[in-house]
This record gives sequence, structure tokens and C-alpha cells, in this order.
Amino acid sequence: MTVLKTRGLVPLAALLVLLSASPALADATVFVGNTSTPTNRVAKGFALGVGLLIVGFEFEYSSTSEDASEAAPSLRTGMGNVLVQTPGAIMGLQPYFTTGVGMFRERLDDIQETNVGFNTGGGVKVSLLGPVRARIDYRVFRLSGDPLHETVHRLYAGLNLRF
Repeated sequence: MTVLKTRGLVPLAALLVLLSASPALADATVFVGNTSTPTNRVAKGFALGVGLLIVGFEFEYSSTSEDASEAAPSLRTGMGNVLVQTPGAIMGLQPYFTTGVGMFRERLDDIQETNVGFNTGGGVKVSLLGPVRARIDYRVFRLSGDPLHETVHRLYAGLNLRF
């Protein structure tokens, strides 16, 4: 009789776990910032992500302008990233660490390199009003192949909408 009672509890426990699990939350960010390698240039882009409590995933696209007078190439990146973040905001701040891989295209005049790139960084999402947050992010990109600059640094600020 004890076996029958235990078997009945397993589906009930599974149902309770499913009903109490928090749904995945998504967010979108638009940003503008600075790529500082080899000189300061404007970087802009967007990110779309989904978070599962502590672990999140995002796709990010970024474009940095070329400055031919300073021999600074344009850089476009499309990266898939994994984020490790606090489960929620702490005093209005949600810090995170991120790393990812994707594609890049670096171009200066007639010189061009398209290859795989890696990024590592972190930042913070700052609660503003309801689902709207500010996002501040720093990344280091490692570009493979034969780019003009193998390591690129970027800092940005953006608006983030949680939905």
C-alpha cells in the first residue's frame, strides 16, 4: 500500500514543480558606445536575450565605424553569448558576466577579414522605471584569422526593455 501512495505523490510533486517554475524572461537592448582599439570610434548595436533565473542567453549585433585617417578599421560582430547574472536586481542593480562566440568582419579601405571571434566581459542592468533599465557593458573581443587588431575593447551604454 505504501508503494501506491508514493506513486501517486510523484506525479503530484512534478505538477507542483512545473506550476511553481518561473517563466523565462526576455529582454532587448539598443546601445551606443565606444570601441577604443586602435582609436576611439562610435559603436552601436542591439541585443536580444532570454534569462532562466541565473543563466541567460543572448544574440548581439554591433557595428563600429571606420576612421581611415587614423587607420582604424570598421568592425561588425554578431555574437551568441551566455550570461551568468544575479537572479534579480539587488538595490536596483543586476550585475552579469558574459562570454560568447560568433562572426566578425573587419574592414579598412580594401583590406577585409571575416572570421570567428570570441568575447568576454560583463556589466550591469540598472532599474529605471518598470520594465525599462539602463545597461552598461564592457567587452574584450578576440578576433581569429588575420585581423588588423586581434584584441578589441568596447564600452557601451544602452536602454534595455524587459518583457
